[in-house]
Amino acid sequence: MTTSVPAASVAPELRRARLGVSLIFATNGVLLGSLAPRLPELRVGLDLSYGQLGVAMAMWPVGALLLGLVSGVLIRRFRSSRVAIAGMVLCALALMGAGLATNVYAFAAALFVVGATDAWVDVAQNSHGLRVQRLYKRSINNGFHAMWSIGAVTGGLIGAAAAGLDIAVRWQFAGMVALVIVLNVVSYPMLLKGPEPQSTADDGADEAAMPHEAPGRAGSARMWLLLGALSLIAIAGAWAEDAASTWAASYLRDELAAPAAIAAFGFISLQGFQFIGRLTGDRMIDRFGQRAVARAGGALMFLGMGLALAFPSVWGTILGFAAAGLGIATLIPGAFHAADELPGLKSGSGLTIVGWMLRLAFLLSPPIVGAIADATSLRVGLAIMPLMGLLVVLLAGVMEPKRLQPAPAPASPSTL
Repeated sequence: MTTSVPAASVAPELRRARLGVSLIFATNGVLLGSLAPRLPELRVGLDLSYGQLGVAMAMWPVGALLLGLVSGVLIRRFRSSRVAIAGMVLCALALMGAGLATNVYAFAAALFVVGATDAWVDVAQNSHGLRVQRLYKRSINNGFHAMWSIGAVTGGLIGAAAAGLDIAVRWQFAGMVALVIVLNVVSYPMLLKGPEPQSTADDGADEAAMPHEAPGRAGSARMWLLLGALSLIAIAGAWAEDAASTWAASYLRDELAAPAAIAAFGFISLQGFQFIGRLTGDRMIDRFGQRAVARAGGALMFLGMGLALAFPSVWGTILGFAAAGLGIATLIPGAFHAADELPGLKSGSGLTIVGWMLRLAFLLSPPIVGAIADATSLRVGLAIMPLMGLLVVLLAGVMEPKRLQPAPAPASPSTL
């Protein structure tokens, strides 16, 4: 069991910081989730095949790969709070550029910028969230990711409604820009004050969800093997999310003949049940440990999507995506958490490395699935999801519960 600080003893500034981080995660989810239901329309408007759409979507992770590695430097230079806020506004403007694109080159270029800025936001919001968690002395990280999921569900519903009402993509995305600016103006004053810690020890906590009894070195083979395994676990969750956001609506519309409004629910169901899994994930991890939760989640993704693809139907597929969402709920936050706590790394470095590996995986996923779909069918391309579930089952052994160490209540941070 995890030793935690009683709720009554949590300082007010930490409660505000938790709310502020939650708003950033939710805003990020709303923004990116609003794109998925409009991809079939964008593909038709730009006259793209599945493979061409996959290549264009790959520019998202290309931008993240080429510019995402500066996330740690930006955080140490400008603080995670400022990087997250500024990155969100830039990401929203770039996504509106994608909606305004009149050819595939402009579309791909806009997605390149979306990928770069989203990578900065991803690392910064997780870094700040983990900083808050260390001061809380108990697991709250999955709750932040739950806010991302409910934001993505909200964005998906907005996109589905806009599509059903024939609202132009550009107007939908203009509304997203306004929403992002408002929510970030509200959330920034709530975030933690003071300079970014140079290591997790600066926050007075050691809460890794994996074993690291002996001090590590940044160049040790064991550390890099652990980072590799954690990256693969996160990639499994990320590829499932990507399959839902990029291909679920097209699969339901094109191969299962679902109406446009219903087709959006492949993505919405995955994100909705991922929200439920993340909302309850912290409690489950505190009770059973990250290893057991991750292994059970991988098995659920394998069985849920495996059965949905083996016996295809509209509602069976939507349920399959829902099972996958529940299964992957804690994978990315758990991998980020463990990577951030690896000894021998500077603050934000473990997060940046795993985040960069995620972007590399995103680079490969859309073109691979698109090429398979052009050669065979999207049903075959989506088989990547149960395979990723099986991979998690095999690798979950690197996740190990570790007790939070009690520490004195933190002093109020200094001013920004």
